[in-house]
Amino acid sequence: STLIETRDCIAFEQRGTKYAIPYLRNTELDSAWHEAYRYNLSIDSMTIVGTKRYKQQLDKRGIDLSGYNSAETVADIVDLLKLLQIDSVNLSGGSYSGGLMTAVAQAAPNRVRSMVLDSPLPMFSPIDEDEPVHFIEAIRTLSRHCEKDSSDQTLYGAVYDRFTGYFNSIVNKTFYQAVRDGAATRQVAYTKNELLQVVVSAMLDNNRIKDVPFIINRLVAGDHEAYILPYLERVMTRYPAPDGMRMAVYCADQASYHSQERVQQLYKLYPFMRDYRINDVYKAMCDCIAVPPVNKKIKEAFYSPIPALIADGEMDAACSPLYVLQLQHYFPNSQCFIFMKKGHGVGSPEFRQLTQQFIDDPYQKLSSPGELVKKLE
Repeated sequence: STLIETRDCIAFEQRGTKYAIPYLRNTELDSAWHEAYRYNLSIDSMTIVGTKRYKQQLDKRGIDLSGYNSAETVADIVDLLKLLQIDSVNLSGGSYSGGLMTAVAQAAPNRVRSMVLDSPLPMFSPIDEDEPVHFIEAIRTLSRHCEKDSSDQTLYGAVYDRFTGYFNSIVNKTFYQAVRDGAATRQVAYTKNELLQVVVSAMLDNNRIKDVPFIINRLVAGDHEAYILPYLERVMTRYPAPDGMRMAVYCADQASYHSQERVQQLYKLYPFMRDYRINDVYKAMCDCIAVPPVNKKIKEAFYSPIPALIADGEMDAACSPLYVLQLQHYFPNSQCFIFMKKGHGVGSPEFRQLTQQFIDDPYQKLSSPGELVKKLE
């Protein structure tokens, strides 16, 4: 980024994360997942077993998870600004940290010159109620592009209908895949949940979104192995479980403020999404972590005159452009852009260009940097 060449920059490592001390990480949950897949045990049950072991290990280290949430991180950032005697700062963040930056602006408005938010997750959003539908809307948008752009409608027409039809048809099915595990070969069970994760992961990768229609076609045709085998190998041998900090933040910030009634409503609309954990931390895990909810004030929307540059991809399967519109409402001095044919985390040359222009003068009127970038007026 040219910002590093022209301005002083601070990269803030949130407490409890990889480069902070202490780092809230152990492999108890990973080990539980390894065991579940190797021996075809209940994934949900073993997740609870692993989460309890995870928490026990953190307790042994003397770590109090109630000190790890967004409110504490906001306080850390404000304290840092005071310590360094910084009275004017431009905040930048993406996804969760995008929402976090708005909370910093709420806590220290007189110190914040501007905000740059890429695919932000607002602090006030109930992500478990929203994210499954964001994913489905992203698939629907992708399907419309296929119907408009593809010359082979037999293969790429009605992608959304074939996707939903197929996954609804396998809701109660269990499949098996041969997976090498050391000297042994195991028949590992998987369901529509693992197949959904394959699609979600591709939708969240801007380099792979273009491949999703083909992936869906192969899955619908029953050709799972090319996609499910790498997934199972990874979850059986590597360590993809969330950090303790992620669990603590999610449970404090989100779980206590969700409506399970609304979650059940979306399952009625989209039966194939039931029991699929689109987020790797969910309420049953939070019942084990047992951290107190974050102060309600940080979860409330607020109005602010602080100028903001806000961008998102039109096919964001995690934090849909709906959040951009909501933030635009609360930040009337914001300038908002939607990047066509992109998903979560636009981070492109065009966005970097907009960011540089905006930081130079947050009140100047920005123009779209290209045909595939739409400015919201």
